[in-house]
Amino acid sequence: MAGIFAARQNSEKQPRVLVLDSQTKIGAKILVAGGGRCNVTNEFVDASRFHSSSQSENIRKSFVARVLRSFSADQTHRFFEEIGVPLKLEETGKYFPVSDSARTVLNALLAELKNCGAELRTGAIVTALNRDGNNWSVRVGGEEIPTRAVIVCTGGLALPKSGSNGAGYEFARRLKHTIVATTPALSPLLAQPAPHAHLSGITLPARLSLRDGEKILASYSGSYLFTHAGYSGPPALNISRQYAREHLSHPRAEIFLSLLPDVENGSEARWWHGWSGREAKKTLHNALAVLLPQRVAETVAANAKVHPNSALGRLSNEEAARVKRELFDARLPIVQVAPYVKAEATAGGICLDEIEAATMMSRLARGVFFAGEVCDVDGWLGGYNFQWAWSSGAIAGRAAAKFASINRQVAKNEEG
Repeated sequence: MAGIFAARQNSEKQPRVLVLDSQTKIGAKILVAGGGRCNVTNEFVDASRFHSSSQSENIRKSFVARVLRSFSADQTHRFFEEIGVPLKLEETGKYFPVSDSARTVLNALLAELKNCGAELRTGAIVTALNRDGNNWSVRVGGEEIPTRAVIVCTGGLALPKSGSNGAGYEFARRLKHTIVATTPALSPLLAQPAPHAHLSGITLPARLSLRDGEKILASYSGSYLFTHAGYSGPPALNISRQYAREHLSHPRAEIFLSLLPDVENGSEARWWHGWSGREAKKTLHNALAVLLPQRVAETVAANAKVHPNSALGRLSNEEAARVKRELFDARLPIVQVAPYVKAEATAGGICLDEIEAATMMSRLARGVFFAGEVCDVDGWLGGYNFQWAWSSGAIAGRAAAKFASINRQVAKNEEG
């Protein structure tokens, strides 16, 4: 996106736009996204669905909101339509290409990059970014490439096989930028032991809450997946970011599971009274089996240490309390978030305080711009991180081209 919009900015193809990628086969994150379909964006793009540790919540939302306004989800739709990738909306609020193929997205982007006149070099590993007077030089192998503007969009640390190795953080650090400590985000939760391993593969609606005592630090609902090693699905992936980061300052924080997410916090007792009254003559197992998958119903009864054939209406207060705990407030024995190799995004990165929201240019090194996951911005699951890539890339591309063009003209005037 940065290359495309930099090239589009220059009708006379001046200055020249060069895109360097360390991989010989590029676009791995696009190809694996959304199960190979590529979740391009979301119906509900809003700054509240993005995280950052750089600034106060209000300032962070203002920064992200400005970037999203400058290249919005609607503009993203039009852009992909223009390059031959119509999108379709699914019930989850996610937009996918009509082709249901991530390859369609990648091929269209590469074709547009070429059509705009930008040059793409693959297998080009950048080893240094150096100031050269008022300009810059990029070192690739033994070659020094002079340039008036540089856009660093090297990704974070997630999915390292795609080429995301944290190199961009080091380039920024050498320019005196602050790097907010990174952690995996949108990554499965690992338990040890994994008490629900026998339920591996079962999905159901659920709500996960990260709590420190009575304080709720984060909460997400959605389709929840039991795995052989722990937990996954949108609620687990979304909360993994807060668990990895909040756990540093709240070491006692734990994740709790509600298997009935439609029952609001605080209304569990009222719900139980009505439900147990209506189903009083049923056995606990039969009553639970109406609400939950069979094996999950069996597990709830077993964990509550209540015989599954006990009549629901004849449970003691202690037995009822244990069943309610398993339904609404079961503690999950999480030991860690799965490492970067399993993560879909990186939390942390280049501090937003040191980047101009209007242009994505460094406040510390004029002529250097940042875009994408290298910045301290990460979004929810569901196309939000792609939208950040499209928006920040487009803004950085346009601004970098304008900056380089102005500098080129100034240099020509000085020579004249």
